[in-house]
Amino acid sequence: MKQIIVGLGEALWDCLPEGRKLGGAPANFAFHSGQFGYDSYAISAVGNDKLGDETLEEFNLKQVRYIMPRVEYPTGTVQVELDDEGVPTYDIKEGVAWDNIPFTSEIEGLARTASAVCFGSLAQRSVVSRQTIESFLDATSNNCLKIFDINLRQNFYTKDIICDSLNRCDILKINDEELVTIGRLFGYPGLDMENKCWLLLGKYNLDMLVLTCGVNGSYVFAPNLKTFHETPKVEVADTVGAGDSFTGAFTSAILAGMPIPDAHKLAVDVSAYVCTCNGAMPRLPDEYLSRLK
Repeated sequence: MKQIIVGLGEALWDCLPEGRKLGGAPANFAFHSGQFGYDSYAISAVGNDKLGDETLEEFNLKQVRYIMPRVEYPTGTVQVELDDEGVPTYDIKEGVAWDNIPFTSEIEGLARTASAVCFGSLAQRSVVSRQTIESFLDATSNNCLKIFDINLRQNFYTKDIICDSLNRCDILKINDEELVTIGRLFGYPGLDMENKCWLLLGKYNLDMLVLTCGVNGSYVFAPNLKTFHETPKVEVADTVGAGDSFTGAFTSAILAGMPIPDAHKLAVDVSAYVCTCNGAMPRLPDEYLSRLK
C-alpha cells in the first residue's frame, strides 16, 4: 500500500494578473508530493458555489485526491499582485470556506493512516479550522511525520498558535523573513539567523528545521547536521507555490529514505523549476521525479 501524504488547510483561488489559478499552500503541497508517487490528499473546505464546483473539477483534472466538505461560506480567493521580479503579495479574503473546515469521520480516518501531514499557521486563523487541524494531528500515529510550514501571512497568526504548532511538529519549514518575525515575536534579539535556527531546533525538539532564503539559498538544520544549497539562477515567471513545491519534494524524499543532503538538493531543484512556470501547480519533468525511484 502506498504511503499517504496530507496537505491540511487552505484551498483557494489565486487571482493572478493572468487569471485565476487553484492554490493554497497545503493544496500545492499535496499536488507536488502526489507527483512523486504517494497517495496524496488535500484536505480543506469549499463553498456551495460555482467556485467550489470549479475547485473540485480542477483537483480532479490535476489528479489530486481530496476531502473537501461543502460548507455555507464562500470558496476562498486571494488577490495576488506580482512585483517586477515575480514576487507576490497577497490580499487574503476572510470568512471563507477554508476558515470552516469540519472535522469529519472521513478526515479522522485519513489522519489515522497518514505517513506525513503538512499544515501551516494561516488556516489556524479561525477557531473551527484550528480545532480541525489540532484534532487531525492528535489522531495521527506516532510514526506520522508532521511538517509545520509556518507560512505567515498578513496579521493572521499569534504567538500562542505558533508555539502550539511548534510543539506538535517534527519539521519546521520557515523562510528568512518569517525567521526575523519569529525572532521579534519570541524575543530573540541579537541572535544571528543560524543561531535562531539552532535555538528553535533544540527548544522544540525538532527533527529538522528547513530555512529558505530566496535567491540566497536554503539550509536544513538537524541535530549534528547542517546542509546548504545555493538557489539555481533561472528565468522567473513567478514564485507562487515555489516554497510549497520545495516542501512537497523534500517530504517525499525524506519519506522515501533519501539522506537529508540529497533530499534538500532535490527540493531546491524542484522549486527552481516551479519558479520558471506560471502558477503553483505545474507538472514536473521526469528528470526530477526519477530521482526518487
